[in-house]
Amino acid sequence: MRIETQCLHEGYHPGNGEPSALPIYQSTTYRYDSTEHIGKLFDLTAAGHMYSRISNPTVAAVEEKIAAMEGGVGALCTTSGQAATMISLMNILKEGDHFISTASIYGGTINLFAVTLKRFGIECTFVDQELPEEEIQKMFKPNTKAVFGETIANPALSVLDIEKWAAIAHNNNVPLIVDNTFPTPYLCRPFEFGADIVVHSTSKYMDGHAVQMGGVIVDSGNFDWKNGNFPEFTEPDESYHGIVYTESFENAAYITKARVQMMRDMGAYPTANAAFLLNLGLETLPVRMDRHCSNALKVAEYFKQSEKVEFVNYPGLEGDKYHELANKYLPLGTCGVISLSIEGSRENAIKFMDSLKLASNEVHVADIRTCVLHPASSTHRQLTDEQLAAAGITPGLIRFSVGLENVEDIIEDIEQALAHLNLDAKPYTV
Repeated sequence: MRIETQCLHEGYHPGNGEPSALPIYQSTTYRYDSTEHIGKLFDLTAAGHMYSRISNPTVAAVEEKIAAMEGGVGALCTTSGQAATMISLMNILKEGDHFISTASIYGGTINLFAVTLKRFGIECTFVDQELPEEEIQKMFKPNTKAVFGETIANPALSVLDIEKWAAIAHNNNVPLIVDNTFPTPYLCRPFEFGADIVVHSTSKYMDGHAVQMGGVIVDSGNFDWKNGNFPEFTEPDESYHGIVYTESFENAAYITKARVQMMRDMGAYPTANAAFLLNLGLETLPVRMDRHCSNALKVAEYFKQSEKVEFVNYPGLEGDKYHELANKYLPLGTCGVISLSIEGSRENAIKFMDSLKLASNEVHVADIRTCVLHPASSTHRQLTDEQLAAAGITPGLIRFSVGLENVEDIIEDIEQALAHLNLDAKPYTV
């Protein structure tokens, strides 16, 4: 089944006379015929839903759909992308452990890694993703347990060389975790290039309409958790009467442990209604992503020819630093997000943004409506100048998220906003 069809038909399979649309199972609890059956649920020896902090039929259908879209053995939905990233790592990390992350990632993720996880005694080393393999290898330590990167970095728009990073991680017997939020599985499936775990902020393109928060973790089922580095998968879990995840769940050990141990204790599971809305977004994902990509490419070309724009980052552009990697990993398109810097001062960037009429200033991205953000003063304002530079963010950088409006209307809005700046610009026609 191809992904366009998976978006419509995977996850929920109605029987004879049942509703065509995914039902909302708005319940926290489930009834069983015997205490023995409930006991088996808590022993993880019987399938079923024990409590909606761990699973729910509506959410489970969406998890099954996303797992199929990514080509994984299972998925776990969360209340946000941040929760998905946190659980994906804490499922394998403990106090005293270390992991490596590329430096050009979302500012909130940098905070999670550098501040919050540090308080748990977990250390992160941030690495320039362009370094040669031998230099990256020097960053590994005996206690390194994972590697993390973003397929397309937010907001630097750099493209991760997934095969390179997967090879480095596997040479050190640790998994590669990839945030695939911007491309979505429609444009890139990291498992096909060696990634082991994928996370998403489903609040972005997967939902697409800016109506609810969410995240998801997807397990490829390919990583060998029995390689000696991860005793939490191969030794008894006393909180489940000594169950051994790799024995009982084999290649689904990682995602099962994430659900029944991490989600059980952290309680970051989404509601049935949130999953229902996410499913509506997933059903139209391929159609929307095609339009986002085509609109964004035209807008990026417009920005590139303007003398009022210092530089444009968009991997879909010919001549972009990451164009070759984009052709390899994202042949159908990259995403609808562009980063650019207005010529001159930071004030020029702000004046341009405030002059936009169709595009709105929002703390959001990957919406059906065009929106803009100034990362250095918002999502990344907590970072130091050094961290900003490492993340590819200049003081005047603008994140421009191209929506589904008519592209001529978007460009006309940009044109009139640029006209407010006291700089020369070339005329342009679509």
